[in-house]
Amino acid sequence: MTIVHAIPASFSVLECERIVAAVEAEQVDDALLIGRNKDHNLRNAEVVWMDKLDGMEWVMDRLITLVRDCNRDQFDFDLREFAESPQVARYDAAKAGHFSWHSDIGDGHLARQRKLTLVLQLSKPDAYQGGKLEVMPSAHIVTANRAQGSVCIFPSFALHQVTPVTHGLRHSLTVWAHGPVFR
Repeated sequence: MTIVHAIPASFSVLECERIVAAVEAEQVDDALLIGRNKDHNLRNAEVVWMDKLDGMEWVMDRLITLVRDCNRDQFDFDLREFAESPQVARYDAAKAGHFSWHSDIGDGHLARQRKLTLVLQLSKPDAYQGGKLEVMPSAHIVTANRAQGSVCIFPSFALHQVTPVTHGLRHSLTVWAHGPVFR
């Protein structure tokens, strides 16, 4: 089993730009932590939830297929649903955008049922500096592909971070697949 699974070119450049354009037209919210807490020392980003966007249902259809196929081939987790809308995050260098080491499983009702995390790279790699998605599935760190349209899927219990963006803007989309709580 591959703990961090990469799927390059899952979305085209035009599809990524279409998602970002739809998000840019919406009101953004400060990104929160599990438990609806805000701590800019741990996470400084803005988010838009995809369920607010008209005409973007095709994105979730694609994400479901990617997770289903990856889970079948790599993880074999007991997945039951996507109980949370995908979120598009914007990490801005002007605000020292980042998300320190964390796991996506937590005390919240939905957070404790997260099994797989999918992150889609929406920005062009030269649109920003810093902002690396790093996953630590064991004693070593895996850096996700920065190519626009690439997807990284990993167990939601794996520690991961987005390093501080030092120049430009980084956009990414995250969605979680849910199932019975790990035991």
